[in-house]
Amino acid sequence: MGFVTLSLLRPHCYTPVLLTISRFLSVSFSVNKAIVFDGAGEEKDDAGYMDVSVCELKHPPPQLSPMPEGLSSQQVVRRLILSSILQSENSYLDSLKRILQEYQKPLLDPQTLIINPKKVRQIFYRLQEIHQCHSMFQIALACRVAEWDYSEKIGDLFVASDMLKNTPRSHSDRLPLQLALTELETLAEKLNEQKRLADQDTEIQQLVHYGRDRSLNKLLSLDQRQLIQCEVLTEIVYGDKGQVVKSKERKIFLLNDTLICANVNLKGPPDINSLVPVGPKYMVKWCIPLLQTQVVEIGQDSLKCRNSLNVTACASGKVFLGPPRLYHELEELQHDLAVVEEVSLLVGTLHGIYQNLNTTVSQDWCLALQRLIRLKEEEIQNANKCRLRLSVPGKPDKSGRPVSIMVVFNTPSPLSKISWVNRLHLAKIAQRKENTLGWESAEDVGKTKAPFHCPLLTCKLPVLSSGTHTLKLEAALHSPSQSSLLGFCTASTSLPQGYLWVAGQGGNSTLGQVEIFSLNRATPRLVKTVPLRAPVLSLEYVKELCSRTEEKEAEKAQCPPKTGNIICAGLQDGSILVYGSVDTAVQCLLTLVNPDSCPVHCLKHSLSYLFAGLANGKVAVYHKKTGERLWDVDSCRMVALGSEPVSCLLTLQDTVWASCANQVTVIQGANLQTQSFVAHSDPCCNVGHMVRSGGGVWMAFTQSPSIHLFHIETLEALQEVNISTRITHLSPGQVCVSSLLISQGLLWVGTSQGIILTFPVPTLEGIPKITGKGMTSLNAHCGPVDFLVSACSTLASDLLRHNSILSAGEEGDSEAPPSKEEKPSGMLLQYRLHSTCKLPGKLLTAQPELANLRAPPESFEHSPEDGSIYEVSEDPDIWVRGRPLDWGKEGEVRRSKVTSIAIFSGGRGYRRLGQPTSESTYSDSTENTVLVWQVPLTLSQ
Repeated sequence: MGFVTLSLLRPHCYTPVLLTISRFLSVSFSVNKAIVFDGAGEEKDDAGYMDVSVCELKHPPPQLSPMPEGLSSQQVVRRLILSSILQSENSYLDSLKRILQEYQKPLLDPQTLIINPKKVRQIFYRLQEIHQCHSMFQIALACRVAEWDYSEKIGDLFVASDMLKNTPRSHSDRLPLQLALTELETLAEKLNEQKRLADQDTEIQQLVHYGRDRSLNKLLSLDQRQLIQCEVLTEIVYGDKGQVVKSKERKIFLLNDTLICANVNLKGPPDINSLVPVGPKYMVKWCIPLLQTQVVEIGQDSLKCRNSLNVTACASGKVFLGPPRLYHELEELQHDLAVVEEVSLLVGTLHGIYQNLNTTVSQDWCLALQRLIRLKEEEIQNANKCRLRLSVPGKPDKSGRPVSIMVVFNTPSPLSKISWVNRLHLAKIAQRKENTLGWESAEDVGKTKAPFHCPLLTCKLPVLSSGTHTLKLEAALHSPSQSSLLGFCTASTSLPQGYLWVAGQGGNSTLGQVEIFSLNRATPRLVKTVPLRAPVLSLEYVKELCSRTEEKEAEKAQCPPKTGNIICAGLQDGSILVYGSVDTAVQCLLTLVNPDSCPVHCLKHSLSYLFAGLANGKVAVYHKKTGERLWDVDSCRMVALGSEPVSCLLTLQDTVWASCANQVTVIQGANLQTQSFVAHSDPCCNVGHMVRSGGGVWMAFTQSPSIHLFHIETLEALQEVNISTRITHLSPGQVCVSSLLISQGLLWVGTSQGIILTFPVPTLEGIPKITGKGMTSLNAHCGPVDFLVSACSTLASDLLRHNSILSAGEEGDSEAPPSKEEKPSGMLLQYRLHSTCKLPGKLLTAQPELANLRAPPESFEHSPEDGSIYEVSEDPDIWVRGRPLDWGKEGEVRRSKVTSIAIFSGGRGYRRLGQPTSESTYSDSTENTVLVWQVPLTLSQ
């Protein structure tokens, strides 16, 4: 069974299997269990289960009445979705009935007994209960269908995401649909996690069973052993002259501290004692501690590898690692370019005028050869995108000195390789002392927890440090920025690309300061310090809004948009400084001042508006003029909320939520109309933080250890969680929430004691209820967690594109000859007298722009059309401007996406909980410190 996915919930592709699982588990597991298997595999009947027969005459299948007139478009869509669901449910119930009657019943017939009844009950495990559960569900569904034209309510029975999309916000069925979507997503996550653990256990047991190595079996039997990733890769062996000697499939196992390479044997006698097909048999080739392995990639350790036959240096000084044939072709092109350049110099000395034999023609030849060289270099890099090179320890030499050898593997896709490099990198970080059992669950105190799937503490970063005075941390943000200098694998081992801005104020000082750190590496690096005239209280990142056409053009050019993104800083003196964010070139573009000159506690933007929460309980609203990129200085309008400071703002579509004391006010962006509600019954509990996910908003309060969940549309309180019960055993005392963040399915909670907690929450458009176990980090600050900031960036699509035009036989696999439909592996520059002016893009010619007029036929001058007649033989797609797309099945463009995520927590000092005090586990409690947390790359295709 594959992983459960919610993407299958489409109007015409309903998945009753998921609903079966969700309804059946909610009924049978919460009420009674019909069958239980003990440790010996014997089944036990639970007397609590009651078999209820459903009469089809009394309860016929539900049917929709004819569609009435006057329905809105949304009502019509909802009715069509319901009709599709009814058809799917009826079909599924019929299939269950047919399996019971035509398959299970004959196998249990005593007169024709073929299989042991125990085996039959295992094969059809709980099928009768599933059928009964669906029969009961069909009765409830029939009641809803009969009342559909009056109530249109079905969300409390089950969920379909398309039904939710076509349900208006004011409809009474929206909250039940969102809650049902949450339950289904939570169930799918649990099933996926159970399947992942089962698959991991199966792979390890398979390796233990066929490994036939006692030391390895002992290593794999340890409780802390965790399988992170395993995959079949193709190992390539090169000869003395760089030729491919052989290639063979290997199964690579990445454990939390060990890397194992095994031969795969798909043949062998079947196991007749098992009804389940036997998987592949493995023979371990080598087993190496993870810390002794190293990934060798472009630009990394190039000096150590220069003696290798797989290394070639091009004229630009770049070092490439890849197939030897490609290097040979690259050297030939570089040689030809040098010759043509010499010819061009000789042509320039001609005294006569000859058609297509002049300086312009020879320069065009040089340009064409330079383009072919770039294509060849790109082809080599594309080949490297699927080539994983590992430096592993080999047998010592005769003198006993350690020797390293390089093993080369081909991965199925660039996504596979980048996943391996990232997980190898993080697996090493997970072995550090601070990440060894770095998280614990309050529900499972005393139980061990594998660290890899929890956020890993990558580094500890001192910030806003000064010998004269100590600054107080106030705010931070991530400014994304793509770096074209990062290599393919460097991007997978670095933090999310961009810059981290950290701001603070200086205690008794009247000055403020911002520090900017570059994240384009594994460890942040301070690149700029910006002193300000007043303490900084808030920061806001504003992404530039541009059309889709402009975004595509910027992406193709691999450059930021023309105007750039904006960063706003709210100061103690009531001013807002607007900076243009272009890497580290910080330029103040605008200064906004509110009429009351009150400190700016918080900032948020929404479309063309900028909202500033002030210390006097008002919100200042600035808007942009039509066609302008910055806000109008004279456009400030004030919205009074109360007498207490406006502590936080939250943007929700076309509205902004603003907190003042224990109340939250919803402000409409256009007309500034307001609607308020009380978020906490205690007037002393002010709303300090708000974060949104899906259809809900989580709030934290000052002087309170609880966090509350509210529905965005009805403003109804849905859940309350007390976090103090989860950390009192680690750090006794009063606990308050000091920061809040939601990122990639985790709710991060920072506390006044410096301890960080995480809770899994749904990521779809349901309700972000906390349903799973919370985790508490044993790496903490010495004081309150002042901020939690998420950094997220998507790797450039060019890094993931695999455009190699190598034939299958180029990799040395004699068993896989190139097919006739594949493109030829060679490229030839040809001279052809035919027009190419209709191809997209600019003509490739050395002539100036003003000489684009076509010359007369009798002229001996070089025409612009002739300047573009040199092309790659039989492969015009490469010559056309723009890179070819990566086409998947059925002609659809394959869009691979790799997302890098890191979390930054700021506070005083660093400490390790649950361990004796020592210099290695504690740092200066007065020093501002940012803890950098990293999670594995998120891969999607």
